[in-house]
Amino acid sequence: MTWWSRRFLEALDGLGLGGYRGSGQRSARAGHVLSLSVSTSLVTALVRDSGPDPHRTRIAVKAFESADWARIEQELASQAVFAAKLLAGELPADLEGVFTKLGLSLFPRTLREITMDCSCPGWEVPCRHLAAACQVLADSFDADPFTYLAWRGRTREDLLDRLRALRIHAADRETGPPALADQLDSFWGERTEVAVTGGATAPVLDQLDPMGSVTDLLRPAYRAMTSRPRAEGGQ
Repeated sequence: MTWWSRRFLEALDGLGLGGYRGSGQRSARAGHVLSLSVSTSLVTALVRDSGPDPHRTRIAVKAFESADWARIEQELASQAVFAAKLLAGELPADLEGVFTKLGLSLFPRTLREITMDCSCPGWEVPCRHLAAACQVLADSFDADPFTYLAWRGRTREDLLDRLRALRIHAADRETGPPALADQLDSFWGERTEVAVTGGATAPVLDQLDPMGSVTDLLRPAYRAMTSRPRAEGGQ
């Protein structure tokens, strides 16, 4: 059992699942969970019992919002070790700490974050059918750790594509043009060396904060100044 599936079951134990954990494991190992599907926020499973018809169970968790996932992805991409392990198909051991740092919880901490129901006649929630479904769900997390993240709102493909894009963007920024502050000694004395030709982007303007249409208006003037021929005698 991996750390993430173990933590998932421990979190559920803290919410009241513990009483049925043993019977749920036995039921799951006996093959009583006939099917299980995972989508954003919702898990559904059919669990066989002694009767002719299986019981339908549902486990719903609160998915993270898009803005939260954007913060999560920025944090993961900023740390090479996290990005590398995720891109290799592994959940880093410190992943839970990343969510905590951002004021989020990777695993549900309260009953407000997760709800369960079952079609069986019993009144207890969770019941043994839900316990069996949770065990098979944890097993699916072992087989593919990204199943858990998909349940919380981000599929493997979307997460990895976003991490790759953020890493590429960070690398481009690191290898981009020299900072204007590093060129102050030579900038005004060698204007023609930074002349804009062939529609290239003016480096000095690219070093400014985004200014929208104001930047676009400045580009023609910048081209005129930097492409002006020198006076005779080098003056």
